[in-house]
Amino acid sequence: MKILVTGGAGFIGSHTVVELHKAGFEPVIADNLSNSNRGVLNGLRTIIGQEVPFYELDCNDSAALRDLFRQEAFGGAIHFAAYKAVGESVQKPLNYYENNLGSLWVLLKIMQEFGVGNLVFSSSCTVYGQPTDLPVTEDTPRQPAASPYGNTKAISEDIIRDHVFSEPGLKAIALRYFNPIGAHPSALIGELPLGVPSNLVPFLTQAAAGLRESLTVFGSDYNTPDGTCVRDFIHVVDLAKAHVKALELLAEQPNANYYDVFNVGTGRGNTVLELIKTFEEVNNLKLNYTIGPRRPGDVEKIYAESRKVNTVMKWEAEKTLAEALQDAWRWQQKLAETHVAS
Repeated sequence: MKILVTGGAGFIGSHTVVELHKAGFEPVIADNLSNSNRGVLNGLRTIIGQEVPFYELDCNDSAALRDLFRQEAFGGAIHFAAYKAVGESVQKPLNYYENNLGSLWVLLKIMQEFGVGNLVFSSSCTVYGQPTDLPVTEDTPRQPAASPYGNTKAISEDIIRDHVFSEPGLKAIALRYFNPIGAHPSALIGELPLGVPSNLVPFLTQAAAGLRESLTVFGSDYNTPDGTCVRDFIHVVDLAKAHVKALELLAEQPNANYYDVFNVGTGRGNTVLELIKTFEEVNNLKLNYTIGPRRPGDVEKIYAESRKVNTVMKWEAEKTLAEALQDAWRWQQKLAETHVAS
């Protein structure tokens, strides 16, 4: 089965391409490279042992996406193509609503037009806002989003759900990610944000490599064990495997109008300072970091209840926080050797 992977040259998308290939699917990447690098394709070719079909296009461009569907006979799609920086979404909300909702709308319309019936959507735990009870389950009420980015994910879930129940033959799963970190163990692909990283770990590894003067920890006065935010950090390879499991689950569903949501996390929470200390320990180095003010849009603490994804999708996180941070640092060192990082 050919699977369209929108945003497949990005961090999570590229690792998912690897796992799709390992599971016997044929991934096809569509990416406009707005927050990724064409060099990722070289890493994928080396890992997989063959070229991955790649189309440089914007998923908001309905004509270009329709042409792609004419060229390739897709059996399903995984939709990663979205802007994803919480802080930036607070500064540029219209960009996020236009891109994240527009690209989904175009994809759904064209999937409907071509009779493609399986969709896995890249959602986020941000749809829970700041939950009152932890860990969060899939039945935890969604709260008003803490950022425009989070709101686009909540609205996208609603769009998909409504469309599934109106369009016979469409089956969809929304995966609510927690905090993906790490890199492929080969160090051939990993997180490579363009410009200044908005996520914690790539900024941390760049600071450790001397590319950033220091790392700023946003807030130390939260109601957590050490005052810093708590997150459920999941290895990106584990997360990638969840997408394969989601596709397999969709294929098993006899109901032509199937929709469900799954938390994809480890079920454990770590503070930002715990992550920093673990990084220092496993990689035998000291990190230069400072404590700064809270960042708008950040949730104080959140981590997953993973029972549903474990039992229904037969998936569970296998890699540790230490392994993820070792892989992330190995990837950063590889970037330094190849002079890819800026």
